[in-house]
Amino acid sequence: MAASNQNPFVSAVFLTFSGNCKEALTFYQTCFGGALRFDFFEGLQGYAQLPVINGSLVSDTINIHGSDLVHNEGRILGNHIAIFMQCANVEARKVLVEKLQQNKESGFTGNNVEKLIEITDAFDVRWILHA
Repeated sequence: MAASNQNPFVSAVFLTFSGNCKEALTFYQTCFGGALRFDFFEGLQGYAQLPVINGSLVSDTINIHGSDLVHNEGRILGNHIAIFMQCANVEARKVLVEKLQQNKESGFTGNNVEKLIEITDAFDVRWILHA
């Protein structure tokens, strides 16, 4: 058996949503491209629509996985986690900011020449963008 040069680990982001996982991952597909896949759970009480057990967006730049199912303590928004993206340059970052903010009432108004900026998208996910 030949030795594999591939890394045995793949990093990805896993996010829990409040019943809008399919909508959120479909939105992120408009930002990053890639392929979507969803596994639904039929017959689960307490959900108006079929909840997503596991959804995934796999693109060349990011892998995002998510679910509508939350921990027993519920979904709590906090400032302890953000998705970090290294952008090729300030212009590429500007394009990404516009995409991530397109479904949000107030867009990014900060200084776009800063090395590191933080935005929050319409799904309350924080993004740290470096250029």
